[in-house]
Amino acid sequence: MSLQKKATIVSSVTAIVLIVIKLTIGVISGSVAVLASAIDSMLDFIVSAFNYFAIKKSEQPADVYFNYGKGKIEALAAVIEGTIIALSGVFIFYESVKKTFEHEILTHLDSSIWVMVISLVLTIGLVIFLNYVAKKTDNMVIKADALHYKTDVYSNGVILISLVVIHFTQFYLIDAIMGIMISLYIIYSVYEIIKGGVLVLLDVALEKDLVEKIQTIIESEKEITGYHLLKTRKAGNINFVDVHLVLDPTMSLLRAHYAGDRVEDKIKEIDLKYDWVINIHLDPYDDLELNECPIPHKNVNTK
Repeated sequence: MSLQKKATIVSSVTAIVLIVIKLTIGVISGSVAVLASAIDSMLDFIVSAFNYFAIKKSEQPADVYFNYGKGKIEALAAVIEGTIIALSGVFIFYESVKKTFEHEILTHLDSSIWVMVISLVLTIGLVIFLNYVAKKTDNMVIKADALHYKTDVYSNGVILISLVVIHFTQFYLIDAIMGIMISLYIIYSVYEIIKGGVLVLLDVALEKDLVEKIQTIIESEKEITGYHLLKTRKAGNINFVDVHLVLDPTMSLLRAHYAGDRVEDKIKEIDLKYDWVINIHLDPYDDLELNECPIPHKNVNTK
């Protein structure tokens, strides 16, 4: 089982534990903040379970129907996860605003405080683990999950503070105020998750530093006299690179092929945690003007 799949299983189990303890105490105490956190944990479980199947599908190899593989499922999952998180934030905001007009008295504050302490500790541990997996695999789904649970750390911390304030001051309105703050932060935090997923679905180019490294590799190959139509994109754990290399027209096909292979091998060594699919077109002259290219001029590289 891949490290990514293990991470989603750990997330799912953690979410189940948090659902049970938060929902139980939230119902008993009547705290909208604790109940909101319990609902958020329910969504966490649904999302983590969905992420497991998304990663499982994205890791399947290319076939006759999906010639480039199913890596974009990860980006689709990130967009769906971000949307779910945003909707949960809207719901929490609604419940918190409603709470300001109801003036309910909270009970079992001591139990609620301990629940949030346990929740905070578990969530921090999960975020540390997910960040480790995200850094090691660069998996978009795990990055989204890590960011999601990071917002949970902040929200759990804020809820804990509100419960402590109520315990010592009886200022019950703080529960609704903190709920509103949590909801606004959740909605704000999902922007990067959704944006990242949408950009991958739209075939955004690889990060600038990776593209510059690819350019440096091409320019350092002595046999190559020029290049153009360098295009890159990403799908799951696969980086795609397309480029036209210009070589001496009198060069033998075998020699030109070797030059292209050297470039391809060096590009693959840029970052070994990615799989690379590199398509190199060998040109005997610079035919850039003969190719209709929709990409901006700044992305068309000539030596």
